[in-house]
Amino acid sequence: MAARILITGGAGFIGSTIADRFVAAGWDVAVVDDLSSGKRENVPDQARFYPCDVRSAAAAEAVERERPDVLCHHAAQIDVRRSMADPRYDVDVNLGGLVNLLAASARAGVRHVTFASSGGAAYGETDRIPTPEDEPTRPVSVYGASKAASELFLGVWRASHGITSTALRYGNVYGPRQDPHGEAGVVAIFAGRLLAGEPCTVNGDGGQTRDYVFVDDVARANLLAAEKRHDGALNVGTGVESDVNRIYRILADAAGVPTEAIHGPAKPGEQRRSCIDPSAAGRALGWRASVSLEEGLRRTLEWFRARR
Repeated sequence: MAARILITGGAGFIGSTIADRFVAAGWDVAVVDDLSSGKRENVPDQARFYPCDVRSAAAAEAVERERPDVLCHHAAQIDVRRSMADPRYDVDVNLGGLVNLLAASARAGVRHVTFASSGGAAYGETDRIPTPEDEPTRPVSVYGASKAASELFLGVWRASHGITSTALRYGNVYGPRQDPHGEAGVVAIFAGRLLAGEPCTVNGDGGQTRDYVFVDDVARANLLAAEKRHDGALNVGTGVESDVNRIYRILADAAGVPTEAIHGPAKPGEQRRSCIDPSAAGRALGWRASVSLEEGLRRTLEWFRARR
């Protein structure tokens, strides 16, 4: 009998890529998503679909009906700026939704949770680059605080119900299916504008760095974490800092655009450097990022080009 997994946020950019990976690996897959940002067509045909909010009784009922071996929780409020403008909403979705699902998981006999945490917003400003998992979390946004707090809540259910969990602390995830509109990663925004022949604006000098990890590598980390039931936090990144100027130049060259980006004012409070140490994931899961930045950006641009 195939192992069962329920993926929240499974119609979104990262969640649907994870769903595809589990289907391909022979798992029995169910998806919960309210389609506020995800798309129904992203959900694999082989997956059962529950269109509901993770805070709802319907989402709890889906967990109890499916009785999955693993709950993979990716539904979230991910906009840092919105988290600061409307902190109560961020906490309601990110913590309230998680607690709703964990309570249902205890009733349904779920034994393991994989959780989409943050390797940038949760650590905050740090002098240890690349940042390892034993670095204290010092978030400077409500979103980052909600991710750090979520890991504490996972610990409560571990202690009280024996539900183990892998908190996967992501770098900056990019790739096909990312939304270039609204609050999105710089890769998707640049790709969309370059293909439309529109200028790209870099905030400040463009020297701010992030750890960019391709979505297929992230999906593979989730599969390994679910298979091995690793208990604890693991960074999922490349361990390599890349600045915004480099991201633009690689994408612009791939798109055949010779012009330079426009530099606008720096974003107030923006973190200058962020890069995470993925070596623990290598030891625990046998995982490391396999897609280079150049290849990942090329594949992402080609996906956007095909969609046009």
